[in-house]
Amino acid sequence: MRSQRPFFAARRGAGTRRRKSPAAAVLAVCATLALTATACGSGDDDAGGSGGGQSASASQGSDGKIRIPDDLKDRLKEHGFDLDKWKNGAWKKWDKDDWLREAEDYVNPIIDGLWDPDRMRDAKDPDKEVDNNDISGDKGVTDPEPAPVEAQPVNAPYHDNAPQAGKVLFDGPKGSMVCSATVVKDPAHPGKSNLVWTAGHCVHAGKDGGWYRNIAFVPAYNDAGKPTEQLQGAPKDEIAPYGVWWSDWAQTSKQWIERGGPTGGEGAPYDFAVLHVTPENGGGKSLEETVGSALPVDFDAPAVPRIESMRPIGYPAAAPFDGQRLFSCADRPGRLSLNAADPTMYRVGCTMTGGSSGGGWVAAGQDGQPALVSNTSIGPVTAGWLAGPRLGKEAESVYSSVSEKFAGQ
Repeated sequence: MRSQRPFFAARRGAGTRRRKSPAAAVLAVCATLALTATACGSGDDDAGGSGGGQSASASQGSDGKIRIPDDLKDRLKEHGFDLDKWKNGAWKKWDKDDWLREAEDYVNPIIDGLWDPDRMRDAKDPDKEVDNNDISGDKGVTDPEPAPVEAQPVNAPYHDNAPQAGKVLFDGPKGSMVCSATVVKDPAHPGKSNLVWTAGHCVHAGKDGGWYRNIAFVPAYNDAGKPTEQLQGAPKDEIAPYGVWWSDWAQTSKQWIERGGPTGGEGAPYDFAVLHVTPENGGGKSLEETVGSALPVDFDAPAVPRIESMRPIGYPAAAPFDGQRLFSCADRPGRLSLNAADPTMYRVGCTMTGGSSGGGWVAAGQDGQPALVSNTSIGPVTAGWLAGPRLGKEAESVYSSVSEKFAGQ
């Protein structure tokens, strides 16, 4: 038994490091200021429901006001929550029996103005030590531990150099938390996507919890790349130049829901999620139109030996970073196997810390063009690498299900 911190609370420095067997390394879910998140569901390969029937998502009226569908209100009432009370703070109640967990229970009504600049800036990881058994055994294919690759700041403005990147903000029992995320293309709405890719643990707490609340996406957060001290008192349009986009639906793998946890790597090979988002203040343009770009998702990326480079990108928030600026790494990936029964994960050297969870990994896809091929999921407590899931049929099922759910809207 070794003391460790969840990756989102890890403290990484540039000091000496010991090389150790990947199989014996203590892993922790990189819950970017969040614990783990899952979107439970009823399909065979997805955990958010596959979208028959009417969507229970907020919409914008012609008068500019947000409309909350009656079925969403009814779902809250079924669990003892009044919508007005929810918006006035009832969402802060995290009683275990009241923590909505199942796919059909996903509710995330817009609370206008909740994510103000101070709240966005101050979202932090819990920084709580936990004990967890080491992961032992290397039953699959695992390559040697990569050397650390120093994370480099993305040149500002971020919209010019990483227009698809942004932050996911959400609330959990331990407070306001953050992850990273990527705008991805929607096959049902070419050129007009409202889909965002992140980690499963950024929307749902896994086997021991339920849905996080007030889940929102901020594209190009702090677009100018200003240091923290210059963000004090900054207007919202500087911190969120393309607005705040609330998630009206979220979905992840059933494996994450059943097995995912805040530490130890359980469920990590299936730690991915797709959000459908809607603008807090309304507007006729989609997210993709608003930011001007979206990445395709490659569910059949080349085998590791044929990939020259992968580039994780995100907003690392644990020391020595502070979560306010965008960073990336570039490294040739290796393989990490946590369990022979699960898919082997990608692994790269990278010194990004918690807060970068959910951030997209970009590489050349099957057509040679940049594509999202993974997302940050786990990392060690003390070393300089990250691992992300290989996106296969389970990930494609989640993605397709969210796309199809909103295909007619």
